[in-house]
Amino acid sequence: MNNPFDIQACPSPAFVVDDALLTRNLELLRQVQQDSGARILLALKGFAMWDTFPLVSQYLVGTTASGQDEARLGAETFGGEVHCFSPAFSDAEMEVVLQYADHISFNSPGQWLHHRERVAAHPRAISCGLRVNPEHSEGTVALYDPCTPGSRLGTRVRDLEGVDLTGLDGLHFHTLCEQNSDALERTLGAFEARFGQYLPGLKWVNFGGGHHITRPDYDIERLIKLVRGFRERHNRIPVYLEPGEAIALNTGYLVSTVLDIIDNEGPIAILDTSATAHMPDVLEMPYRPEIIGAGMPEEKAHTYRLGGLTCLAGDMIGAYSFDQPLNIGDRLVFTDMAHYSMVKTNTFNGMRLPAICRVDAETREVRVVRTFGYEAYKERLS
Repeated sequence: MNNPFDIQACPSPAFVVDDALLTRNLELLRQVQQDSGARILLALKGFAMWDTFPLVSQYLVGTTASGQDEARLGAETFGGEVHCFSPAFSDAEMEVVLQYADHISFNSPGQWLHHRERVAAHPRAISCGLRVNPEHSEGTVALYDPCTPGSRLGTRVRDLEGVDLTGLDGLHFHTLCEQNSDALERTLGAFEARFGQYLPGLKWVNFGGGHHITRPDYDIERLIKLVRGFRERHNRIPVYLEPGEAIALNTGYLVSTVLDIIDNEGPIAILDTSATAHMPDVLEMPYRPEIIGAGMPEEKAHTYRLGGLTCLAGDMIGAYSFDQPLNIGDRLVFTDMAHYSMVKTNTFNGMRLPAICRVDAETREVRVVRTFGYEAYKERLS
């Protein structure tokens, strides 16, 4: 794969989103909406680069938030519908959420009953729902499985017995993480078996996120069939999907620079970026991000371990091989860095956040959207 843009035209380190690739994903998502009848929301927890929202909002119906600040960001920079879910809302946070959210999903009957009168008294009409736990696990990584035994996320059907659900308009479930539509099919079976009795009269059902719709091998036709079939079985009820990753999957990069090369049982290249500060999922998932032009260890002539710039001993990105020896000043481009990486960055060790850039879909020019300096670090502290 050749470099998709001029990698010298942006600061280093920098997140770079390619508008052409983003538009390709959005066109596919729009087609899924048209063919299935589903309404697709952008999950801000996965992708919140609001400079792109004038583009993204042309294709999707709104955003879904995890709390007051994401709800406000969605309302102010994206528009459309604003949905919000949190494991629990404080009274103070709920007052803010009510100013911006159109839909609120509560995690438990207790939360719904606690906030119900406040919602009803608000001058804005807000549709409320309950997140439920189908008790059906599809995740392979326990850290990302909301249906694992003992989960705090969602209400089990046994916990709804005798509960007054008056005023709730919808149900919301979430079981998936980077998965195909066969996983959704199995989840839907579990959901309908456990919660089907509650579906008559509802105004919407939210199928949550984790749908890897824009991945090349994703079975889109199965997804369309599942959504259409569900709606036909349940009186044409509106269905929401809220992927975050699928919107920006394979649309962005992290540009970095080699600062030093040392040797300790093999060559180690120190980069101006960091796994723990700039791409924490590398350590949390864990996973090995791809680099343009690089191969697996020993696949090419020159193998290096790549290390980050923080003091954390385990701040290692992984081992890669290259056709030519690396030199100080060389730029390396990590792929698929638009989703989750940007929203999960931190300033551990005072690491400066990567700049944010966009590549014009037509001219291929790189535009620097924002850079971060000392103030971004200082303002997080007191």
